[in-house]
Amino acid sequence: MRITHEEMSARIDSCFKAKMLRVDSQCNELTYELDQENLIEISEQLHNHADFCFTQLIDLCGIDYLTYGKDEWITQSATDSGFSRGVSRKPVILDDADTFDDRRFAVIYHLLSVEHNIRLRLRVYTGLNNPPILPSVDSIWNSANWFEREAFDLFGILFEGHPDLRRILTDYGFIGHPFRKDFPLSGNVEVRYDADQEKVVYQPVSIEPRTLVPRVIRDDNRYSDDLKDSTDG
Repeated sequence: MRITHEEMSARIDSCFKAKMLRVDSQCNELTYELDQENLIEISEQLHNHADFCFTQLIDLCGIDYLTYGKDEWITQSATDSGFSRGVSRKPVILDDADTFDDRRFAVIYHLLSVEHNIRLRLRVYTGLNNPPILPSVDSIWNSANWFEREAFDLFGILFEGHPDLRRILTDYGFIGHPFRKDFPLSGNVEVRYDADQEKVVYQPVSIEPRTLVPRVIRDDNRYSDDLKDSTDG
């Protein structure tokens, strides 16, 4: 039987009290933040308790908030087809080698209760740990296995207790974690086939660094007056 967001929110507040903090969502999704030390306890109750029955983990993904709300691109000019190539951007101060900002990395859990026909989103920050680490929920939702491997591969987030935490999308010789905001756009190394060695080899990156900005369309000819007239006729 379907229940509303407010009904589910009341159940969560009654069961977990201050352990889960509801946050506003622009997508009209029921979203909560919780501390990592409560993740396993809360996940088990959300999965097993009859009031919740969130038996499916639909998705799990990492997020790097390093430059969130800070980046501003500087361009030389803007044209009808979009911005020109960016020339610079405001510098972003990166975290030092030993610590992270406690709200830089987070993991998002998308849950589904088929019993109550409702979805729930959880956000858990990794804190000051370097490398970032959270407990694995693989023992609660089996689908977390590959999702957690993907978050490890792309963001470098470790999941304590995961049975087989290794890269899943990049190759075994890959350096770094490509979805981190401070990962170089051209990568750390490039590969080529060496005919003499008859194998693929790694070498330093030869691509010249450049600043890219999103393309902004100023005009769309699909909606021009001439095209409208021709279709009307």
